[in-house]
Amino acid sequence: MIFVLARGGILRHGWGMTSELSDLFHFLRFPSISTDSRHTGDVRRCAEWLVEKLSSLGLQTQLHETARHPIVVARNEHKPERKTVLIYGHYDVQPVDPLELWHSAPFEPEIRDGKIWCRGATDNKGQMLAHVLGVAKTLREQGDLPVNLIFLFEGEEEIGSPHLAPFLQAHREELRCDVIAVSDTGMVAAGVPTMGYGLRGIACAEVTLRGPKGDLHSGIYGGAVANPATAMARLVASLHDDKGTIQVTGFYDDVRPLQEWEREMWRNISGVSDADFLAVTGSPAVFGEEGYSSAERVWARPTAEVNGIGGGYQGEGSKTVLPAESFAKFSFRLVPDQDPKDILEKVRVHFETHCPAGVSIEIEIGHDGKPYHADPHSAFGKAAQRALSRAFGREPVLIREGGSIPIIQTFREILGVDTLLLGLALPDCQIHAPNENFPVANFEAGILLNQHLLNELALG
Repeated sequence: MIFVLARGGILRHGWGMTSELSDLFHFLRFPSISTDSRHTGDVRRCAEWLVEKLSSLGLQTQLHETARHPIVVARNEHKPERKTVLIYGHYDVQPVDPLELWHSAPFEPEIRDGKIWCRGATDNKGQMLAHVLGVAKTLREQGDLPVNLIFLFEGEEEIGSPHLAPFLQAHREELRCDVIAVSDTGMVAAGVPTMGYGLRGIACAEVTLRGPKGDLHSGIYGGAVANPATAMARLVASLHDDKGTIQVTGFYDDVRPLQEWEREMWRNISGVSDADFLAVTGSPAVFGEEGYSSAERVWARPTAEVNGIGGGYQGEGSKTVLPAESFAKFSFRLVPDQDPKDILEKVRVHFETHCPAGVSIEIEIGHDGKPYHADPHSAFGKAAQRALSRAFGREPVLIREGGSIPIIQTFREILGVDTLLLGLALPDCQIHAPNENFPVANFEAGILLNQHLLNELALG
């Protein structure tokens, strides 16, 4: 199938625009950037479109207000003899900066090379809408669903879901379910069905080092007082040894070790070798904790990363100053049995202990989320694997995800059930970056996956 798409989202050659693609394109055009107050109206209009779409399927749909962006809940008629399945997704998206790196307008979807290019195409509009359209197709073909269904869609995932946990607490009884399904994760490679059973947690912090009361002439004062930028470089370097092992005291104390069946399975998964990581990232070499493959480091080992660092003159050419302050932003990815609050306290002690002389330190603790881990061999886990196999025509692989979706562990703590992570994203989908994309084939497979999933989960 060859797609040639003109601006405005109309297919001009090859197969005609399907109704499913038309729905997705409409959904994608909303610039529902949750972090930017200038797009508050766009986020709401996107939620209202969802309400209209879900209501048109005959589902009982409500838009619930929060202090910021709405939550949308829809359900079919519930029958006591059926299993209840909650499907979660988010309709908010990341900012598009830097705009100049996009090859097409970020909120005007285009299809090139069999992929849909648009902000939100993969994260998460394409994946979540595939479930909606799978339900629509089942209702058209069969007139009913094999399960009691709850759709729960929020507009704040990209800003940490600040209002979802209180919503879950307040609506716990009406959201009671047997299992949750989420497609907001990835596949290891094209055509390889992938089920995730774990997510890394996250803990964030920002450090500011201050020296003189203002920038100083580096010739007149350099060597007489400490340079905050140099001090920050030393502080950052203190986090790891030369082999990539984290040097924070007690950091690894509670890390749950890998099981041998996991290491054996992951050794045989295509698309996640060290060479594959280099091909996707463009890095010159892999690097990390000794004794683990790249996949094992990403899926099952904790990390300490610098997300941003700065201080002093940033413009063109030279400006010989000794900066008054410097900063660095850190994130720590955590694995099962590690607690974010405990890790952040250990990190705080480490920074204060290793802060170089001559500067003051300020540590600002950021957001955090707990890691998630479930048994992939449970009855529902096996049902999900059967659905993946039927949708993709081959046996799925089982992985843990390197990323974090903190609300997944919150679901377990409040609703008391596990979540099936059924990702449809490919490694090169470029979520959170310019030129985000989603294969048309994966969108179509997601629709089929939903139909098989509900049937398999109905059987328990």
